[in-house]
Amino acid sequence: MAHERNSQLLNLLNNCVAECNHCATACLEEEDVKMLTKCIKLDLDCADICLLVAGYLARGSEHADHLLGECAEICQKCAAECEKHAAHGMEHCRTCAEACKQCAEACMQMAHA
Repeated sequence: MAHERNSQLLNLLNNCVAECNHCATACLEEEDVKMLTKCIKLDLDCADICLLVAGYLARGSEHADHLLGECAEICQKCAAECEKHAAHGMEHCRTCAEACKQCAEACMQMAHA
Protein backbone atom coordinates (compact mmCIF):
# COMPACT_ATOMS: atom_id res chain seq x y z
CA MET A 1 0.00 0.00 0.00
CA ALA A 2 1.11 3.55 -0.78
CA HIS A 3 0.84 4.84 2.79
CA GLU A 4 3.12 2.07 4.09
CA ARG A 5 5.72 2.73 1.38
CA ASN A 6 5.67 6.45 2.18
CA SER A 7 5.23 6.25 5.95
CA GLN A 8 8.32 8.30 6.85
CA LEU A 9 7.38 11.11 4.48
CA LEU A 10 3.78 10.99 5.67
CA ASN A 11 4.98 11.39 9.26
CA LEU A 12 7.13 14.39 8.29
CA LEU A 13 4.27 15.98 6.33
CA ASN A 14 1.84 15.52 9.22
CA ASN A 15 4.37 16.85 11.72
CA CYS A 16 4.89 19.89 9.51
CA VAL A 17 1.12 20.49 9.40
CA ALA A 18 0.96 20.38 13.20
CA GLU A 19 3.99 22.63 13.73
CA CYS A 20 2.82 25.18 11.15
CA ASN A 21 -0.65 25.36 12.67
CA HIS A 22 0.86 25.72 16.14
CA CYS A 23 3.26 28.42 14.93
CA ALA A 24 0.50 30.42 13.23
CA THR A 25 -1.61 30.34 16.38
CA ALA A 26 1.34 31.23 18.60
CA CYS A 27 2.27 34.12 16.29
CA LEU A 28 -1.25 35.49 16.68
CA GLU A 29 -0.67 35.59 20.43
CA GLU A 30 2.59 37.57 20.15
CA GLU A 31 2.61 41.26 21.05
CA ASP A 32 3.63 42.53 17.60
CA VAL A 33 1.40 40.42 15.36
CA LYS A 34 1.77 42.79 12.41
CA MET A 35 5.47 41.98 12.00
CA LEU A 36 4.52 38.27 11.90
CA THR A 37 1.98 38.55 9.07
CA LYS A 38 4.25 36.95 6.47
CA CYS A 39 5.13 34.14 8.89
CA ILE A 40 1.47 33.42 9.64
CA LYS A 41 0.54 33.37 5.95
CA LEU A 42 3.40 31.01 5.10
CA ASP A 43 2.49 28.79 8.07
CA LEU A 44 -1.04 28.45 6.71
CA ASP A 45 0.10 27.83 3.13
CA CYS A 46 2.64 25.28 4.28
CA ALA A 47 0.16 23.42 6.48
CA ASP A 48 -2.35 23.30 3.62
CA ILE A 49 0.08 21.99 0.98
CA CYS A 50 1.52 19.40 3.38
CA LEU A 51 -1.96 18.16 4.27
CA LEU A 52 -2.88 17.93 0.59
CA VAL A 53 0.30 16.06 -0.36
CA ALA A 54 -0.10 13.67 2.59
CA GLY A 55 -3.58 12.77 1.37
CA TYR A 56 -2.38 12.19 -2.19
CA LEU A 57 0.51 10.02 -1.01
CA ALA A 58 -1.62 8.01 1.41
CA ARG A 59 -4.01 6.99 -1.34
CA GLY A 60 -1.27 6.45 -3.93
CA SER A 61 -2.47 9.18 -6.26
CA GLU A 62 -0.60 9.48 -9.54
CA HIS A 63 -0.72 13.25 -9.05
CA ALA A 64 1.36 13.29 -5.85
CA ASP A 65 4.69 13.38 -7.67
CA HIS A 66 4.31 16.79 -9.26
CA LEU A 67 3.06 18.30 -5.99
CA LEU A 68 6.16 17.24 -4.05
CA GLY A 69 8.34 19.95 -5.60
CA GLU A 70 5.80 22.66 -4.81
CA CYS A 71 5.47 21.37 -1.26
CA ALA A 72 9.25 21.44 -0.81
CA GLU A 73 9.41 25.02 -2.10
CA ILE A 74 6.72 26.28 0.26
CA CYS A 75 8.28 24.40 3.20
CA GLN A 76 11.64 26.01 2.44
CA LYS A 77 10.10 29.49 2.32
CA CYS A 78 8.24 28.90 5.57
CA ALA A 79 11.42 27.64 7.25
CA ALA A 80 13.38 30.70 6.10
CA GLU A 81 10.75 33.09 7.44
CA CYS A 82 10.41 31.24 10.74
CA GLU A 83 14.19 31.23 11.21
CA LYS A 84 14.15 35.05 11.17
CA HIS A 85 11.83 35.07 14.18
CA ALA A 86 13.50 32.12 15.89
CA ALA A 87 16.65 34.23 16.03
CA HIS A 88 14.66 36.63 18.25
CA GLY A 89 13.68 33.93 20.72
CA MET A 90 10.38 32.69 19.32
CA GLU A 91 10.55 28.99 20.15
CA HIS A 92 7.42 28.15 18.13
CA CYS A 93 9.13 29.55 15.05
CA ARG A 94 12.28 27.53 15.74
CA THR A 95 10.42 24.23 15.99
CA CYS A 96 8.33 25.10 12.93
CA ALA A 97 11.43 25.94 10.89
CA GLU A 98 13.00 22.61 11.80
CA ALA A 99 9.87 20.66 10.85
CA CYS A 100 9.63 22.56 7.56
CA LYS A 101 13.28 21.93 6.69
CA GLN A 102 12.95 18.20 7.34
CA CYS A 103 9.77 18.03 5.30
CA ALA A 104 11.24 20.02 2.40
CA GLU A 105 14.28 17.75 2.24
CA ALA A 106 12.15 14.60 2.27
CA CYS A 107 9.82 15.96 -0.41
CA MET A 108 12.75 16.85 -2.66
CA GLN A 109 14.27 13.40 -2.21
CA MET A 110 10.96 11.73 -3.08
CA ALA A 111 10.43 14.05 -6.05
CA HIS A 112 13.82 13.08 -7.47
CA ALA A 113 13.45 9.35 -6.72
